[in-house]
Amino acid sequence: MTRRPTRLVRVLSSAVVAGTLVTTAACSSEGDKDGSRSSGVTASPAARKQPTYSPTASPTSSPTATLTEAGAQTALITAADIEDDWTQVKDTEAENWHDSLLIGTVDVSDFVTARTDAADCQRLMDSLFGDDLLGKPSGANALRGFTQDDSRLLYQVAAYDRTDPQGALNWMAKLPDECDQFTMTENGEERTVQVVDTSLPDVGDAREGLRVTVQGETDGNNATLTLDIAAVRVGNNAITVTSGGLDGDEHDSMEQAVQLGTQRLKDVLAGKTPAASPSEIE
Repeated sequence: MTRRPTRLVRVLSSAVVAGTLVTTAACSSEGDKDGSRSSGVTASPAARKQPTYSPTASPTSSPTATLTEAGAQTALITAADIEDDWTQVKDTEAENWHDSLLIGTVDVSDFVTARTDAADCQRLMDSLFGDDLLGKPSGANALRGFTQDDSRLLYQVAAYDRTDPQGALNWMAKLPDECDQFTMTENGEERTVQVVDTSLPDVGDAREGLRVTVQGETDGNNATLTLDIAAVRVGNNAITVTSGGLDGDEHDSMEQAVQLGTQRLKDVLAGKTPAASPSEIE
């Protein structure tokens, strides 16, 4: 499955889909609202998002081949790779996952020393909603979505052959300090956001993991959205994983996706056929 433009991952409890998921059209509507906001750091709608950072050049551990569209598809994980009871969903469903709890304007007053910190936090929330945490891929890309009870997992493989993803990874590494806790507001409702770093398997050429927790209201009820987020660079390519939901995190599944998914990508880039999924070997 191929998609342009690509979005990075998104997760939400299926029990509250109607209240918390918004369609692409709704995203456009939010963008109209954002344009009229007069305080804080204005949230950027997808159509006006700034391009990918100009990354700092970073050497890779070994040369890799160019990722093709077919290769990106082959490098995608399956439900067997993350075990448990994950079920793969239709591509069109995964492409349209959006979580309204991630929408809001960051309160600049939370940041005493640096307005740039507030801008970075705003970019984080915008990119999580828009599934482009590492920026728009400049080459082949593919994604796959899974559900399990009230959680979701979105997995993406993409090439950044003109924009080394290391720059975005360096930016992610700063976020637990810059955005450890802040407030954002949407339609008069406040949401508290916390960002911490998380451990990842020692795979790929570089990697960053975050846990983002958003506390707010949906349909008049208090809700807490917990997302585990991972990005792993392999040369100028990367995999990204977002897993979790309103009932808690899915860190173990995220780690499995990172571990096996990185190896699949490396095999594809080396011209090899990826190994069978664990459950297929048994």
